[in-house]
Amino acid sequence: MAIHGHKIGEKIMKNKEMNSFASDVFEGLSSKNKYIPSKYFYDEKGGELFRKIMQMPEYYPTNAEHEIFTLHYEKLINRMNDRTDGFNMIELGAGDGYKTKVILEHLYKRKIDFKYVPIDISKNVIINLENDINKLFPNMRIEGRAEDYFHALDDIHDHSNKKLIVYFLGSNIGNLSEEQAIDFLIDIADRMNKGDNLLIGLDLKKDPSKILMAYNDANGITREFNMNLLERMNRELGADFNLSNFMHYPMYDPETGAAKSFLVSKKDQMVYFEQLQKTFFFEEWELIHTEISQKYDLEMIDLMAFSSGFRVIKNFYDSNRYFVDSLWEKL
Repeated sequence: MAIHGHKIGEKIMKNKEMNSFASDVFEGLSSKNKYIPSKYFYDEKGGELFRKIMQMPEYYPTNAEHEIFTLHYEKLINRMNDRTDGFNMIELGAGDGYKTKVILEHLYKRKIDFKYVPIDISKNVIINLENDINKLFPNMRIEGRAEDYFHALDDIHDHSNKKLIVYFLGSNIGNLSEEQAIDFLIDIADRMNKGDNLLIGLDLKKDPSKILMAYNDANGITREFNMNLLERMNRELGADFNLSNFMHYPMYDPETGAAKSFLVSKKDQMVYFEQLQKTFFFEEWELIHTEISQKYDLEMIDLMAFSSGFRVIKNFYDSNRYFVDSLWEKL
């Protein structure tokens, strides 16, 4: 419930120069069920915290997916390299390429004709990855793009007749609702030709306690990661959140497969945003939804592929079957 500044807030929302973070925060905290889009976790501090999360013993997805590439690289490469004229390998949200480098190394050793196109919103990420690839694999064809996924895919689709193989790893699709995920995958499919491939990483349903521990580690890094959202609003939007008045609360529903994270207000309180010129009221135990991380079973994966214009060719698992990289073909 907003306390004051409603008219001022509306005026600010209409200001075209307002940055997307401020605009999305305004919208999310003005909603009946408060939320902050999870993409705002990843400022400089958030990115560093997430790198620490990936090294935690409780956080299994990164190691599980890396193991998949280590175990199944030959089958993956053979299914990718089924044409004599080579292919373009596109990675959405490439990051540091930690897992993908396993595949790149074997493609490089076999002297397979391909071009690697990592896409990430961060220019610094792309520059660092290009430098790293050039050192590890001299003369590998790499064309990094710091831009929106779909703009990059449009450009590549329009200027190449080669087979397209899109990598979307890390179960990033699980951060979207079911409807958003299907829409996103349809948008990808629309930029691909029949027979092109999508390799998508998906976190599987498993022991509920195993999943919950990944979002509530013993060292409190995931707590700090979530709390950094409040700190970021303080830093960038001039908010006056008192972090001690909020708690990190993760939950997992094994029936639906949805793992969710919340920030919970521990008391009735008001928080003022200088940039928005607006105060938001938080009731005691009111939630701010910060993230969903969907877990899947095979039936859900098949349905998601079919609903977005693909068919599942092959599923590749880690040794514990915690995770799957699912290879799809555009219909």
